[in-house]
Amino acid sequence: MNIEHKPFVPAERVIPEFTPIPVVMGILLGILFGASSLYLALKVGMTVSASIPVAVLAITLFKGLSKVFGVRSATILENNVVQTTGSAGESIAFGVAVTMPALLILGYDMELSRIMLVAVLGGLLGVLMMIPLRYALIVKEHGRLAYPEGTACAEVLMVGEKGGTSAKTVFGGFFLGLFYKIANVGMKLWTDVPEKALGFFKGASVSAEVSPELLGVGYIIGPRIACIMVAGGILSSWVLIPMIMLFGQDLLVPLFPSKKMLISQMSTHEIWRNYVLYIGAGAVAAGGIISLCQSLPTIARSALAGLGSLRAAGIKAGGALRTERDIAMKWVLAGSGLLVVAIWMSPSLQMNLLGALLIVLFGFLFVTVSSRLTGEIGSSSNPISGMTVATLLLTSLIFLLLGWVGPGYRVTALSVAAIVCVAASNGGTTSQDLKTGFLVGATPRAQQVGLLIGAFTSALVIGYTLKTLNDASTVYSAKNLPAVTVPGFESLEARETIKGPGSEKDRTAYRVLQLPEPPAEGPLSVLAPGKYLVDDRGSLAYFVDPGINGSLKTRDDGSPVQKYEAPKARLMSLIIDGILTRKLPWGLVLLGVAIAIVMELCGVASLPFAVGVYLPLSASTPIFFGGLVRWLTDKAMAGKLKPEEAESSPGILFSSGLIAGGAIAGIGLAILSIQEGWGAALDMSSRFPGMLERNMPSVLAFAGMACVLFLAGTVLNIPKKEAEAHFKPGPRA
Repeated sequence: MNIEHKPFVPAERVIPEFTPIPVVMGILLGILFGASSLYLALKVGMTVSASIPVAVLAITLFKGLSKVFGVRSATILENNVVQTTGSAGESIAFGVAVTMPALLILGYDMELSRIMLVAVLGGLLGVLMMIPLRYALIVKEHGRLAYPEGTACAEVLMVGEKGGTSAKTVFGGFFLGLFYKIANVGMKLWTDVPEKALGFFKGASVSAEVSPELLGVGYIIGPRIACIMVAGGILSSWVLIPMIMLFGQDLLVPLFPSKKMLISQMSTHEIWRNYVLYIGAGAVAAGGIISLCQSLPTIARSALAGLGSLRAAGIKAGGALRTERDIAMKWVLAGSGLLVVAIWMSPSLQMNLLGALLIVLFGFLFVTVSSRLTGEIGSSSNPISGMTVATLLLTSLIFLLLGWVGPGYRVTALSVAAIVCVAASNGGTTSQDLKTGFLVGATPRAQQVGLLIGAFTSALVIGYTLKTLNDASTVYSAKNLPAVTVPGFESLEARETIKGPGSEKDRTAYRVLQLPEPPAEGPLSVLAPGKYLVDDRGSLAYFVDPGINGSLKTRDDGSPVQKYEAPKARLMSLIIDGILTRKLPWGLVLLGVAIAIVMELCGVASLPFAVGVYLPLSASTPIFFGGLVRWLTDKAMAGKLKPEEAESSPGILFSSGLIAGGAIAGIGLAILSIQEGWGAALDMSSRFPGMLERNMPSVLAFAGMACVLFLAGTVLNIPKKEAEAHFKPGPRA
């Protein structure tokens, strides 16, 4: 039943709300957390909600500005505008990171204009499609739909208005993560991925990427999911790789999909790249489809309820009360129509009329579903990946029935799924923000304008961030290139110079050869799919290995390069290739599918386990330790923390800071690595010889950071008087 609601700020009270400084602060924080969320999604395929950390930062920053400059303190509604404007970045980053890198896997270039269009159009469409549903889902369903993150954020804002809430915890985590990452990856004071091969167990090894952002993710997702992920990593590193080495070491011919190298000649990473990667991708695909099927009853119920409520939507849109005013429906329809036309007419997206219509159909359906599901089960459990998989499956099947299976249609299908994914993700975030505004007494129209501004600005920066991260880790390799002359090389108009270390010695503008699908015959048939640089004589000069889902972890000079695995982007490429080209190592893929089914039958969530199988063990190990710290913290704080305070506890806020600080440092170091000599200027490893060869310094540094996180989650949770009594030295025995 509907519960009568009295907002924190009454509807008849008018106080400052949509003012310039909160909007600018929301834009800046949205860019910060959007970039860090993108970095995280590329590494492990997940993000964490940014609304509560942004709200906490807004409250404290405004209080600091008030004390320093003697100006008035911000109102609760201005703080709400900051978190509303700043929250869009995280949802857009997730949608972009799980779809657009699939272009690289499919053999295409990741053009900046394409990334930005997907991010901007999907982000704005998600906000506009949610606006007609606000009254039906937020107002009429108050008391039925909980919107847990939105409600928790409202509590943070109301506590802050009464004098509580400090951002010191977030800032502490941010600067610890920032300086840790700079010392580790930038200054190279200790190795960032300590690894130890198990001599008694051929092919098995123990490794961990000792990064602050992965430790923070493990703490936030909790011990159960963290354990499931590391279990998948153990299966990959301790079962699948040793088993392939054991059974394949005596083979005298290459085993498909490897065409040249024997298993006995492969390193553990090469075995992972040639075999386990496809098993993991199959498991991720099956896990995504299974999670979608499990959610189908809820999705169907949500879709019917949401669409059935459209008659109620807009009844109060033009209401006289401040808290009932939405953006006028004529502007919503006009804006949505312009976005669809922009999608259809854009050459970068290679879109056709059917693709644009599918975006409207799937977009509105899944924005409606996402907005309602977020109210029922929260953002963290919202199956956005499953909705994207459904969109891509249906779009690819429609294209297959129409005979549209050429290389260009793969880009079209992916563009449809990417825009729908971003729209559905941002639609869920929009509904959480509007719920927060409903509870605190915000003006819906002000929030909606803030969301549009935040979505637009964050989307622009996310496009640059994704391109920068990929470029910084791209390897230009001249090794092992076959001596072939590219037929018709004179017609290759696009040109590109190499970037990164070594580029100062080679300023040649090479011709670009994109080879998504090598021909069956001719000189190019011996090449692998991908991107090549060709000189003016038609000879291959470089193979361009992308930073995201690339296979080369070292440059030709032996220097290491950080790669981003983007597991869910691999899932998208797997679906497109499987349906439109039907050229996959299906035996390996089906092994992964079987693994996911076995886990579901055992009562274990298959998707996080599958992500663990796909990712190297080094990525899931620090997540496991983050979950372990969370378990220890919960044990220490049992009974001292109210359930409604869990989402905004100091441990969660400190972890959010660790993620943001580590990710921003990683992005900054990536930018520096592109500039000649800048990255080398930070390198201090020559002053501490032998540090990078030993694992113990890395283990000690990571353990120290984990201890600080535990203290943040326990000591900062205890009231001051209780803490003083608890830690007061007792008499000597």
